[in-house]
Amino acid sequence: MINYSAGPPTAPGSAAAPALEVRDLRVVRGGRTVLDDLHVDIAPGTVTGLLGPSGCGKTTLMRSIVGVQKTDGGEVRVLGRPAGHPSLRHRVGYVTQAPSVYADLSVAENLQYFAAVLGAPRSAIARVVGQVGLEGRERDLVARLSGGQRARVSLAAALLGAPDLLVLDEPTVGLDPVLRHELWELFHSLADAGATLLISSHVMDEASRCQHLLLMREGRIIADDTPAALLARTGAREIEEAFLALVAGADQTAKTAAAEPVKGNR
Repeated sequence: MINYSAGPPTAPGSAAAPALEVRDLRVVRGGRTVLDDLHVDIAPGTVTGLLGPSGCGKTTLMRSIVGVQKTDGGEVRVLGRPAGHPSLRHRVGYVTQAPSVYADLSVAENLQYFAAVLGAPRSAIARVVGQVGLEGRERDLVARLSGGQRARVSLAAALLGAPDLLVLDEPTVGLDPVLRHELWELFHSLADAGATLLISSHVMDEASRCQHLLLMREGRIIADDTPAALLARTGAREIEEAFLALVAGADQTAKTAAAEPVKGNR
Protein backbone atom coordinates (compact mmCIF):
# COMPACT_ATOMS: atom_id res chain seq x y z
CA MET A 1 0.00 0.00 0.00
CA ILE A 2 1.28 3.45 -0.90
CA ASN A 3 1.59 6.04 1.85
CA TYR A 4 0.42 9.13 -0.02
CA SER A 5 1.54 11.50 2.74
CA ALA A 6 5.11 10.30 2.80
CA GLY A 7 7.76 12.27 0.97
CA PRO A 8 10.89 10.95 -0.74
CA PRO A 9 13.69 9.66 1.48
CA THR A 10 16.30 12.27 2.30
CA ALA A 11 19.71 11.63 3.78
CA PRO A 12 20.23 13.13 7.25
CA GLY A 13 21.46 16.69 7.04
CA SER A 14 20.89 16.94 3.28
CA ALA A 15 18.52 19.27 1.47
CA ALA A 16 17.81 18.52 -2.17
CA ALA A 17 17.44 21.50 -4.50
CA PRO A 18 13.85 22.08 -5.65
CA ALA A 19 12.88 20.42 -8.92
CA LEU A 20 10.77 23.48 -9.66
CA GLU A 21 11.24 27.09 -8.53
CA VAL A 22 8.78 29.88 -9.35
CA ARG A 23 9.59 33.42 -8.25
CA ASP A 24 7.38 36.52 -8.70
CA LEU A 25 5.67 34.95 -11.73
CA ARG A 26 3.21 37.28 -13.41
CA VAL A 27 1.10 36.67 -16.50
CA VAL A 28 -1.24 39.24 -18.03
CA ARG A 29 -3.59 38.29 -20.86
CA GLY A 30 -6.09 40.60 -22.54
CA GLY A 31 -5.44 43.26 -19.94
CA ARG A 32 -6.34 40.86 -17.12
CA THR A 33 -3.82 39.58 -14.60
CA VAL A 34 -4.01 35.77 -14.81
CA LEU A 35 -1.11 34.99 -12.45
CA ASP A 36 -0.18 37.51 -9.79
CA ASP A 37 3.39 37.33 -8.35
CA LEU A 38 3.39 33.57 -7.70
CA HIS A 39 6.02 31.88 -5.54
CA VAL A 40 6.26 28.07 -5.64
CA ASP A 41 8.87 25.44 -4.75
CA ILE A 42 8.36 21.75 -5.51
CA ALA A 43 10.66 19.12 -4.05
CA PRO A 44 12.07 16.38 -6.31
CA GLY A 45 10.52 12.94 -6.22
CA THR A 46 7.12 14.13 -5.00
CA VAL A 47 3.53 14.18 -6.22
CA THR A 48 2.14 17.70 -5.92
CA GLY A 49 -1.49 18.49 -6.59
CA LEU A 50 -2.45 21.83 -8.12
CA LEU A 51 -6.09 22.31 -7.21
CA GLY A 52 -8.58 25.06 -7.76
CA PRO A 53 -11.73 25.97 -9.68
CA SER A 54 -11.78 26.22 -13.47
CA GLY A 55 -10.33 29.52 -14.67
CA CYS A 56 -8.15 30.15 -11.62
CA GLY A 57 -4.88 29.97 -13.58
CA LYS A 58 -3.78 26.33 -13.20
CA THR A 59 -3.20 25.71 -16.90
CA THR A 60 -1.42 29.06 -17.33
CA LEU A 61 0.95 28.16 -14.50
CA MET A 62 1.64 24.76 -16.06
CA ARG A 63 2.29 26.31 -19.46
CA SER A 64 4.73 28.71 -17.80
CA ILE A 65 6.55 25.79 -16.20
CA VAL A 66 7.02 23.92 -19.48
CA GLY A 67 8.12 27.12 -21.23
CA VAL A 68 5.29 27.69 -23.72
CA GLN A 69 3.57 30.61 -21.97
CA LYS A 70 4.54 34.25 -22.51
CA THR A 71 5.15 35.74 -19.08
CA ASP A 72 5.18 39.36 -17.90
CA GLY A 73 7.53 39.10 -14.96
CA GLY A 74 9.33 36.78 -12.59
CA GLU A 75 11.35 33.63 -13.13
CA VAL A 76 10.64 29.93 -13.50
CA ARG A 77 13.47 27.41 -13.08
CA VAL A 78 12.94 23.75 -13.88
CA LEU A 79 15.51 21.14 -12.82
CA GLY A 80 18.01 23.95 -12.35
CA ARG A 81 17.43 25.53 -15.79
CA PRO A 82 15.20 28.37 -17.03
CA ALA A 83 11.81 27.06 -18.15
CA GLY A 84 11.85 26.20 -21.86
CA HIS A 85 15.62 25.68 -21.99
CA PRO A 86 16.58 23.30 -24.85
CA SER A 87 18.24 20.89 -22.42
CA LEU A 88 14.84 20.27 -20.79
CA ARG A 89 13.10 18.97 -23.90
CA HIS A 90 13.73 15.33 -23.06
CA ARG A 91 13.53 15.80 -19.27
CA VAL A 92 10.03 17.30 -19.01
CA GLY A 93 6.82 15.55 -20.00
CA TYR A 94 3.65 17.60 -20.47
CA VAL A 95 0.13 16.24 -20.89
CA THR A 96 -2.46 18.86 -21.83
CA GLN A 97 -6.18 18.71 -21.06
CA ALA A 98 -6.95 18.02 -24.73
CA PRO A 99 -5.36 14.79 -26.02
CA SER A 100 -2.21 15.70 -27.98
CA VAL A 101 -2.04 12.68 -30.28
CA TYR A 102 -2.95 12.06 -33.91
CA ALA A 103 -6.51 10.83 -34.42
CA ASP A 104 -5.78 9.24 -37.83
CA LEU A 105 -3.02 7.00 -36.45
CA SER A 106 -3.32 3.91 -34.28
CA VAL A 107 -2.18 3.83 -30.68
CA ALA A 108 1.00 1.99 -31.67
CA GLU A 109 1.72 4.33 -34.60
CA ASN A 110 1.37 7.36 -32.36
CA LEU A 111 3.74 5.90 -29.81
CA GLN A 112 6.23 4.85 -32.49
CA TYR A 113 6.26 8.42 -33.80
CA PHE A 114 6.76 10.01 -30.38
CA ALA A 115 9.41 7.44 -29.47
CA ALA A 116 11.35 8.45 -32.59
CA VAL A 117 11.01 12.16 -31.71
CA LEU A 118 12.21 11.54 -28.15
CA GLY A 119 14.90 9.08 -29.12
CA ALA A 120 13.30 6.45 -26.89
CA PRO A 121 13.87 2.74 -27.61
CA ARG A 122 11.02 0.83 -29.25
CA SER A 123 10.94 -1.39 -26.16
CA ALA A 124 9.59 1.62 -24.25
CA ILE A 125 6.33 1.38 -26.18
CA ALA A 126 5.28 -1.88 -24.56
CA ARG A 127 6.24 -0.45 -21.16
CA VAL A 128 4.07 2.66 -21.44
CA VAL A 129 1.13 0.78 -22.97
CA GLY A 130 1.13 -1.44 -19.90
CA GLN A 131 1.52 1.51 -17.53
CA VAL A 132 -1.61 3.25 -18.81
CA GLY A 133 -3.70 0.11 -19.29
CA LEU A 134 -4.00 0.05 -23.08
CA GLU A 135 -2.93 -3.54 -23.72
CA GLY A 136 -4.86 -5.01 -26.64
CA ARG A 137 -5.73 -1.57 -28.05
CA GLU A 138 -2.43 -0.94 -29.84
CA ARG A 139 -3.93 -1.34 -33.34
CA ASP A 140 -7.00 0.80 -32.66
CA LEU A 141 -7.27 4.16 -34.37
CA VAL A 142 -7.16 6.97 -31.84
CA ALA A 143 -10.23 8.51 -33.55
CA ARG A 144 -12.26 5.49 -32.44
CA LEU A 145 -11.20 5.65 -28.80
CA SER A 146 -13.17 7.22 -25.99
CA GLY A 147 -12.04 10.53 -24.52
CA GLY A 148 -10.55 8.78 -21.52
CA GLN A 149 -8.66 6.33 -23.73
CA ARG A 150 -7.26 9.18 -25.83
CA ALA A 151 -6.06 10.84 -22.64
CA ARG A 152 -4.26 7.61 -21.75
CA VAL A 153 -2.50 7.59 -25.14
CA SER A 154 -1.29 11.15 -24.47
CA LEU A 155 -0.01 10.10 -21.07
CA ALA A 156 1.74 7.09 -22.59
CA ALA A 157 3.48 9.35 -25.11
CA ALA A 158 4.70 11.62 -22.29
CA LEU A 159 6.09 8.61 -20.39
CA LEU A 160 8.14 7.30 -23.32
CA GLY A 161 11.24 9.31 -22.48
CA ALA A 162 11.07 8.55 -18.72
CA PRO A 163 11.02 12.31 -17.91
CA ASP A 164 12.37 13.75 -14.66
CA LEU A 165 9.39 16.12 -14.38
CA LEU A 166 5.84 15.29 -15.42
CA VAL A 167 3.33 18.12 -15.72
CA LEU A 168 -0.17 16.67 -16.05
CA ASP A 169 -3.17 18.92 -16.66
CA GLU A 170 -6.25 17.13 -15.30
CA PRO A 171 -5.10 13.67 -16.48
CA THR A 172 -7.91 11.74 -14.75
CA VAL A 173 -10.90 13.72 -16.04
CA GLY A 174 -13.48 11.43 -17.61
CA LEU A 175 -11.88 8.21 -16.38
CA ASP A 176 -13.70 5.51 -14.45
CA PRO A 177 -12.88 5.10 -10.74
CA VAL A 178 -10.85 1.91 -11.25
CA LEU A 179 -8.59 3.47 -13.88
CA ARG A 180 -8.24 6.65 -11.83
CA HIS A 181 -7.02 4.56 -8.90
CA GLU A 182 -4.58 2.67 -11.12
CA LEU A 183 -3.17 5.90 -12.57
CA TRP A 184 -2.63 7.40 -9.12
CA GLU A 185 -0.77 4.23 -8.16
CA LEU A 186 1.35 4.75 -11.29
CA PHE A 187 2.01 8.40 -10.44
CA HIS A 188 3.32 7.44 -7.01
CA SER A 189 5.46 4.63 -8.36
CA LEU A 190 7.05 7.13 -10.78
CA ALA A 191 7.75 9.48 -7.86
CA ASP A 192 9.23 6.60 -5.86
CA ALA A 193 11.60 6.05 -8.80
CA GLY A 194 12.72 9.71 -8.60
CA ALA A 195 10.40 11.60 -10.94
CA THR A 196 8.64 14.79 -9.87
CA LEU A 197 4.95 15.15 -10.73
CA LEU A 198 2.73 18.24 -10.80
CA ILE A 199 -0.90 17.22 -11.35
CA SER A 200 -3.76 19.66 -11.72
CA SER A 201 -7.37 18.95 -10.90
CA HIS A 202 -10.56 20.78 -10.00
CA VAL A 203 -11.81 17.66 -8.18
CA MET A 204 -11.03 18.17 -4.53
CA ASP A 205 -11.34 14.51 -3.54
CA GLU A 206 -8.13 13.80 -5.46
CA ALA A 207 -6.21 16.02 -3.02
CA SER A 208 -5.80 13.18 -0.52
CA ARG A 209 -3.81 11.26 -3.14
CA CYS A 210 -1.11 13.96 -3.23
CA GLN A 211 1.90 14.37 -0.96
CA HIS A 212 1.75 18.16 -1.24
CA LEU A 213 -0.93 20.61 -2.32
CA LEU A 214 -1.03 23.98 -4.01
CA LEU A 215 -4.48 25.55 -3.79
CA MET A 216 -5.17 28.29 -6.31
CA ARG A 217 -7.82 30.95 -6.58
CA GLU A 218 -7.99 33.88 -9.00
CA GLY A 219 -4.36 33.65 -10.04
CA ARG A 220 -2.92 33.33 -6.54
CA ILE A 221 -1.64 30.47 -4.40
CA ILE A 222 -3.74 30.60 -1.25
CA ALA A 223 -2.25 27.49 0.36
CA ASP A 224 1.00 25.54 -0.04
CA ASP A 225 1.19 22.58 2.35
CA THR A 226 0.51 18.89 2.91
CA PRO A 227 -3.10 17.65 2.98
CA ALA A 228 -2.81 16.77 6.68
CA ALA A 229 -1.40 20.19 7.58
CA LEU A 230 -4.17 22.00 5.69
CA LEU A 231 -6.84 20.00 7.48
CA ALA A 232 -5.22 20.67 10.85
CA ARG A 233 -4.79 24.38 10.07
CA THR A 234 -8.44 24.90 9.16
CA GLY A 235 -10.05 22.32 11.42
CA ALA A 236 -11.77 20.84 8.37
CA ARG A 237 -12.60 17.19 7.75
CA GLU A 238 -12.11 17.30 3.97
CA ILE A 239 -9.89 19.28 1.60
CA GLU A 240 -12.89 20.92 -0.09
CA GLU A 241 -14.03 22.22 3.28
CA ALA A 242 -10.48 23.43 4.01
CA PHE A 243 -10.33 25.17 0.61
CA LEU A 244 -13.58 27.01 1.26
CA ALA A 245 -12.33 28.10 4.70
CA LEU A 246 -9.10 29.41 3.15
CA VAL A 247 -11.07 31.26 0.45
CA ALA A 248 -13.23 32.91 3.12
CA GLY A 249 -10.12 33.94 5.04
CA ALA A 250 -8.44 35.33 1.91
CA ASP A 251 -11.58 37.30 1.01
CA GLN A 252 -11.79 38.77 4.50
CA THR A 253 -8.12 39.79 4.38
CA ALA A 254 -8.67 41.48 1.01
CA LYS A 255 -11.72 43.37 2.32
CA THR A 256 -9.81 44.54 5.38
CA ALA A 257 -6.88 45.73 3.27
CA ALA A 258 -9.22 47.58 0.90
CA ALA A 259 -10.93 49.31 3.81
CA GLU A 260 -7.69 50.58 5.38
CA PRO A 261 -6.83 54.20 4.52
CA VAL A 262 -3.85 54.72 2.24
CA LYS A 263 -0.91 56.32 4.02
CA GLY A 264 -0.56 59.99 3.13
CA ASN A 265 -4.23 60.34 2.16
CA ARG A 266 -5.64 60.86 5.65
